[in-house]
Amino acid sequence: MKTLKIGIMSLEDMRAYTIAIAKGRHRPKRGDPKVWFTSVESVARVLSERNRELLSLIAARKPESLRELEDISGRKVASLSRTLKTMERYGIVSLKKGKQGRVKPRVEYTGFSLDMPLAPVDRKNREVASGA
Repeated sequence: MKTLKIGIMSLEDMRAYTIAIAKGRHRPKRGDPKVWFTSVESVARVLSERNRELLSLIAARKPESLRELEDISGRKVASLSRTLKTMERYGIVSLKKGKQGRVKPRVEYTGFSLDMPLAPVDRKNREVASGA
């Protein structure tokens, strides 16, 4: 099973993290998340029950185009395209150009794990924020 590890980090912390990696001050560890979201709510939108059902359908039926996926899922091509492009930005799916310009969706992972602290971390002091 190929599992995508997802992390939650503020946008400000994501920028600092990315810069630290680019400047060689930080090297991600083997078990670190591969994909970062800014909130639990944003993860929930992308990986909603409906979208996970769509991913399962794509993995099982392997449609050759978005039009075929529309037929088997009952969702409109425009909606599928928006949803899948968002998932593609996170590396959850790939969208390959096929015959006659058709777009073929492919699911890249069979599961997800979420790495999330109980409370936000104050990066300056390395302490858990009080939340008050």
